Amino acid sequence: MSTLHDPAIRGFASDNYSGIHPEVLAAIAAANDGHQVAYGEDVYTERLQEVFRSHFGADAEAFPVFNGTGANVTGLQSMLPRWGAVIAASTAHINVDEGGAPERIGGFKLLTVPTEDGKLTPELVDREAWGWGDEHRAQPLVVSITQSTELGTLYTAEEIRALADHAHERGMKLHLDGARLSNAAAALGLPFAAFTRDAGVDVLSFGGTKNGAMLGEAVVVLNPEASDGLIYSRKFNMQLSSKMRFVSAQLIALLEGDLWLRNAAHSNAMAQRLRSGIEAGLADGSIRGVEFMQPTQANGVFAILPEGVADRLRESFRFYDWDAARREVRWMCSFDTAESDVDAFIREIARLTTA
Repeated sequence: MSTLHDPAIRGFASDNYSGIHPEVLAAIAAANDGHQVAYGEDVYTERLQEVFRSHFGADAEAFPVFNGTGANVTGLQSMLPRWGAVIAASTAHINVDEGGAPERIGGFKLLTVPTEDGKLTPELVDREAWGWGDEHRAQPLVVSITQSTELGTLYTAEEIRALADHAHERGMKLHLDGARLSNAAAALGLPFAAFTRDAGVDVLSFGGTKNGAMLGEAVVVLNPEASDGLIYSRKFNMQLSSKMRFVSAQLIALLEGDLWLRNAAHSNAMAQRLRSGIEAGLADGSIRGVEFMQPTQANGVFAILPEGVADRLRESFRFYDWDAARREVRWMCSFDTAESDVDAFIREIARLTTA
């Protein structure tokens, strides 16, 4: 089949827009010849367990799945009884961007808390951490956080430890949505375990798609006592891949060496380049009227643009509104975002804001 798109077109809408990293594509091809046992009884999925344990500890167990929503729903479902509820930030992906799947498919209640920076604190958790034993209230039994958050901010290892201790002291468990966990590790300069297992996280969703995979996420159980029945719920949630070797091969390609880190560090650096370039333009007057709403700590930049600029800018570069009412937009960088892409974007912002 001939190529149907223009490979030169780049945008800042999502790190899901990027293609497959060549090393991941090569890993899929390398796993393709011959036959392997289906449904995860293959040598690639077996090797994947060793790779995840090298990053997350000897007790870690990984369950490859197709996508992030499936990872979140399946992982959280394994942590809860039917009457359980999950405390999360109101901006959490499980609340805003998963089509109601956690409640409709997972069957558990979300108890959400407003937060300006996308991060929960023990004090914010306590707004919904109450009512245990009350038969009229869904029981808050899991706290779910996102790292890096939906607003591009980061939890420190100490902040996660404080949340884990707070949750555990109250009989709750801690779940982490790690769709951009690699970006967080690269930005923090820490190994995965330092701000997950060692910080008290019980179960996490590990993201590969946003960091160079074709498709490929995993539910990673760090505390075996915190999760039950994943082998069954993964199947009835339609997340059990028959040809699992191809999902596992992608995650091996990312995690066995340093590809995950190279990709994440690059996308983070491109976001910093974008932020710094606009700040420089604001300082010298070549850009006007742009405001930043959050610190740029991973690979996302959140900004408010002058009236009418966003739609004109989208004529050349695709990106999404975050809060249209206040003209806030989100710009995401990917493993394949080039310096020239960022610089061209900045030049167009400069042209449109000073026209």
